[in-house]
Amino acid sequence: MSININQFPSARREILYYLKQYKQASVADLSSHLQMTGEAVRQHLLQLIQDRYIERQSERTLGASAGRPTLSYRLTSEGEHLFPKSYDQLSVELIDTVMLQLGGESLKQVLSSMTESRVKQWEFRLRGLSFTERVAALKDIYMENDSFIEIEQNGEEILLIERNCPFANVAMKRPALCSVTVNVLTMLLGFHVVRKETFQNGDGRCVFSILTNKPVDTRSYSFLLEKGS
Repeated sequence: MSININQFPSARREILYYLKQYKQASVADLSSHLQMTGEAVRQHLLQLIQDRYIERQSERTLGASAGRPTLSYRLTSEGEHLFPKSYDQLSVELIDTVMLQLGGESLKQVLSSMTESRVKQWEFRLRGLSFTERVAALKDIYMENDSFIEIEQNGEEILLIERNCPFANVAMKRPALCSVTVNVLTMLLGFHVVRKETFQNGDGRCVFSILTNKPVDTRSYSFLLEKGS
């Protein structure tokens, strides 16, 4: 779950803003800025370190050959992500630019290349597994130990039910992106996969149906865009 920086207590929020603006700071810097004692600042810094939003670094002043190095603090990559980002907007713009400048067939080729890359990443993890074991492993197709994907058996089809799409903001605007997941599952499992329910249609989830009565030859299989993409 993403955390909004405005959810932090005011002192910790000010520390994060200060580090964002000045890149790094000592306890003395922050104590002066916040008008707080050094001990109080250290308590806030300790919590931010434990939460992995900042990190401590030590450095010696120029010419100093002995003595304790100066300690300062800076944001980690997790801390940087607390501040507003426009990744979704950039992704949509990239998709639209490919379509506008190169055409729909080029976008399909890009998505096909993404599919092939993900298939290669997964193939070694699925090697030697039975079909049932491969389906179970692919619950983690978006993230490790994904608790938002469930497996259900429904006659001759197996359903992968996804309740949290990490790409939802982009996929809602450009559903062609979802064709990557459909094709990755098809190629890794050897059966046609279709989405029966989608976030785009207001279903509140995506349901990937693995059609076990419709095998595919993965050696000759070609990337397919979903209908309506």
